[in-house]
Amino acid sequence: MEMVERVAVPLLLGSPPSGSGSGSAPTLWKPNSVGMMNIGTSTSTSTSTSGAPNPMSTLIEDLNSTSQSRQRVTLGRSSDRKRGKPWSTQRLSPVGQHVLNTLTHWNWNSSPLDQQDLDHFLRPLLELPNPSSDIVEIMKALGFNNQHEQALALFHWLRTANHSHSTSSSIPIIIKILAKAGRVSSAASLLLSLQNDGVHIDVYAYTSLISAYSRSGRYRDAVNLFNKMQQDGCSPTLITYNVVFNVYGKMGVPWSTVTALLHAMNSHGVAPDLYTYNTLISCCRRGSLYEEAVQLFGDIKSAGFTPDKVTYNALLDVFGKSRRPKEAMQVLKEMEANGFSPSIVTYNSLISAYAKGGLLEEALDLKAQMAHKGIQPDVFTYTTLMSGFEKAGKDDFAIQVFQEMTAVGCRPNICTFNALIKMYGNRGKFVEMMKVFDQIKVCNCSPDIVTWNTLLAVFGQNGMHSQVSGIFKEMKRAGFVPERDTFNTLISAYSRCGSFDQAMAVYKSMLEAGVVPDLSTYNAVLAALARGGLWEQAEKVLAEMKDGRCKPNELSYSSLLHAYANAKEIERMNAFAEEIYSGSIETRAILLKTLVLVNSKSDLLVETERAFLELRNRGISPDIITLNAMLSIYGRKQMVAKANEILNFMHEKGFTPSLTTYNSLMYMYSRSENFQKSEEILREVLEKGMKPDRISYNTVIYAYCRNGRMKEASRIFSEMKDSALVPDVVTYNTFVATYAADSMFAEAIDVVQYMIKQGCKPDQNTYNSIVDWYCKLSQRDEAKSFVKNLGNLDPHVSKEEESRLLARIAKMWP
Repeated sequence: MEMVERVAVPLLLGSPPSGSGSGSAPTLWKPNSVGMMNIGTSTSTSTSTSGAPNPMSTLIEDLNSTSQSRQRVTLGRSSDRKRGKPWSTQRLSPVGQHVLNTLTHWNWNSSPLDQQDLDHFLRPLLELPNPSSDIVEIMKALGFNNQHEQALALFHWLRTANHSHSTSSSIPIIIKILAKAGRVSSAASLLLSLQNDGVHIDVYAYTSLISAYSRSGRYRDAVNLFNKMQQDGCSPTLITYNVVFNVYGKMGVPWSTVTALLHAMNSHGVAPDLYTYNTLISCCRRGSLYEEAVQLFGDIKSAGFTPDKVTYNALLDVFGKSRRPKEAMQVLKEMEANGFSPSIVTYNSLISAYAKGGLLEEALDLKAQMAHKGIQPDVFTYTTLMSGFEKAGKDDFAIQVFQEMTAVGCRPNICTFNALIKMYGNRGKFVEMMKVFDQIKVCNCSPDIVTWNTLLAVFGQNGMHSQVSGIFKEMKRAGFVPERDTFNTLISAYSRCGSFDQAMAVYKSMLEAGVVPDLSTYNAVLAALARGGLWEQAEKVLAEMKDGRCKPNELSYSSLLHAYANAKEIERMNAFAEEIYSGSIETRAILLKTLVLVNSKSDLLVETERAFLELRNRGISPDIITLNAMLSIYGRKQMVAKANEILNFMHEKGFTPSLTTYNSLMYMYSRSENFQKSEEILREVLEKGMKPDRISYNTVIYAYCRNGRMKEASRIFSEMKDSALVPDVVTYNTFVATYAADSMFAEAIDVVQYMIKQGCKPDQNTYNSIVDWYCKLSQRDEAKSFVKNLGNLDPHVSKEEESRLLARIAKMWP
């Protein structure tokens, strides 16, 4: 329990928020570099049993054709930064226009101007009645034309000319120009140099650099500079506050930190404008703070502002993130009633709300509706739908969405590839997953931080500890700096691999890096606690969240349910369920689905069926995880007819059976008279290009052993090893127990010798099987002899284990 006590302490943070920026541009990750060749040894057939083409083959063809036609199709806005009207020189004096023309057309590469040349060309500017006006306009024009070197030369000349007023007014401009050229660090160094030289840095210069940090993703630097600015006695303006609110939204800082800044802003006499309110609503997105967003929406009207299209789209985005499609639709109606036509952004937010809520048919209807209004779906529309179908377990529909996307000439972006990687990875189709990864380069994309996080999550969900560590190392080698989502993913990945201490070590390093936990962090920690059944600690974390750290959501409460279930705290679980049914806790789809899952896991048939019925009565569509939970409990109870009802429902509604689905069916048949069907299902899994796991093979081995078909069991055992899966103690114990039950003790002992030789340590069940069957067959002396000579069989067996076995024999045969 010492490990548990370490969890809550670092959660109680008192330090100011800070964020993490993105890393530098990555180089393409080479799959072979972290031993990835071993994770996809199963081959994928080109056709299914029905003769339909393999979705992955079609996918690759679509990707290739999209890549080949990329140059012929122009989508979206032009990437030319100079598009639009040329820079106007009307506000320049004749002298200023002459200087601008000289600087613009001078060949700086072949003949750079030295300080004397610059002084010759620029000195006439200082003789003008208002030189600052011309200098500022010239610098802006140079920036507009991407001539940042010329602009910087002009600025340095101003400093040497000791024209303080022009220098001061030019600082914000040169910072913007350098930032636009991707030289944010140079801009920061320049500002520091000016300050060290005694140049007064005003709020406009500070705000320009804070904005530059924000646009480049260096959020922590932006907040640090904002704090330094105030320490230097420089009061923020409305624009400064708005930039920092936007930074807070990108960082996902606690809502209490956002409201504290708003209070400070009001106390300094700076009134929010509509942009402020719109930004604050966007800040509610990450934490799914829909109630706070609605309050802000009301505040806009109370302050005398009229919500604009940005306001409505921001509010829609919050409802989308919060999985509240009905409220999102109400926003759309009010938006249209007030004369604002929905845009592609509007519909994408709505589709996201419905897709995340599992209402996929409604999401497709919205896509049809937007097309009817002349708004063409874009890459975000298609990717959102793909993700929705993937999460629901409807892989075929996800592939169809992708195929439609490429057919209409909509080019996939990195988000699309990330969704495909997640889909194949979650199904254990690592060969297909890596093919998609390879296509990122083919389509002129580069892996982003989400790509890496997705790979970490996939391997973590599959308990592939070494791959998680390898991917993380490769990610850092590629130049990516771990940020909050990476830390959150690692916490989840290591806890899924059973490495709770390592998960908490990641959490500690996250805090040490100055990254502030958000809702996803808390949920990752809660999920880790839930896997260990640490419900008391989970309750403490939830209480801490409610105290103002972070508002819990349905995932937080779902983890508490899992913690109760894993700790076998059935009474607490049932009491919590009653709160959900009665409405004491806001009931959402995910909580009801979790009730189905935890009740099934706890083998509570009546409670499982009640939760599933409640789900259906409320019009909530079950997902693949919920249906698998129902299939699992019916299979364990040998309720074949009920199991088939669920299976038929899955087929009718277009769900793609997962490996969990097939494993539940194999389990059901392995315990029935029709036990051979378990192998038929295993063959179906292989034919579909899926990779069976240990549970799959162990279940079929058990089916044959249980019925005395040891030859077939040995054949499946060989296939298991050939598939690169290492048999575990459960595999060997099945053989040991079967041989012992048939009085074939020599064969049982041979299996024990073999498993030890293979590096698999026998457990108590291994030896229990042998001594128990000796006793049941009235061979007490043989049982004692086996234990006395156990050291010869297993050199690592302890004296405590021998004593335990002798006591077991004495208890069975006093």
